[in-house]
Amino acid sequence: MFNLKGSIVALVTPMDSEGEINWQGLKDLIEWHIRSDTVGIVVVGTTGESATLDVSEHVQLIERSVDIVEGRIKVIAGTGANSTKEAVYLTNSAKSAGADSALLVTPYYNKPSQEGLFRHYMQVADEVDLPQILYNVPSRTGCDLQNETVLRLIDQENIVGLKDATGDLKRQEDLLKELNKNGSQNFSLYSGDDPTAARFMLNGGVGTISVTANIVPKIISEICDLAFEGRSDEALNLDSKLKELNEILFIESNPIPIKWMLNRIGRITEGLRLPLCSLNEDYHASAEKVLKDLKLLN
Repeated sequence: MFNLKGSIVALVTPMDSEGEINWQGLKDLIEWHIRSDTVGIVVVGTTGESATLDVSEHVQLIERSVDIVEGRIKVIAGTGANSTKEAVYLTNSAKSAGADSALLVTPYYNKPSQEGLFRHYMQVADEVDLPQILYNVPSRTGCDLQNETVLRLIDQENIVGLKDATGDLKRQEDLLKELNKNGSQNFSLYSGDDPTAARFMLNGGVGTISVTANIVPKIISEICDLAFEGRSDEALNLDSKLKELNEILFIESNPIPIKWMLNRIGRITEGLRLPLCSLNEDYHASAEKVLKDLKLLN
């Protein structure tokens, strides 16, 4: 049975100033997260700039990450695509590389119907025997995986969870009620929305797949632990200290702000791939203030 609970980082892909992958930077980041009580990493997701990596780089990032981790934490490979055939290929590659599971974003841009989404996910699950987490982020994909479709998919044994980045806690509550009614307690719900992640876990989610954890991994891990222990006031109080950070991280498209801030605190080299470019100078002072308030800068 697939079991993963806690703080999972949506890992950035370190790059140099020319946009080439910095492999030593990747190793350094992963080792830092292991020391910081992160329970899992998502590699080659949205935050990892999957959209501008070619297929060979995509697969190599998964392979390298698995090799670095050496079984110490879980590796979740981003293998979603707007082509079902490509999603199958990437998910098969993740399995061959030794990833623990795959995260599959809804097909973007081509805007399939709910029936199309159902068939897409079923085909990947049928063809690849690897635990798979559905990923719904309609603000970026233009495609919304409805609760009703999720409930159609839960009987597929290797579809094990959902990353919900809608920020809609009522939607989570409704889905949990249906899951409990159907006796599907083994289907895991993960937050994909940092501003609401603490409440998501207090409401029954089993973890967060977090952008914010890139920069404050120990704090996100602690919030998870407090939530799971039912210490809601403490969890929400600690979470409130990250309000400004959560806001600045989405002042421009992810991962622009998070990569700028990680570079500013010396965790990664500066590098993005076009069409993304560095954080607008208008936001530098605000971002630095957030870092100083969190004692991440002198």
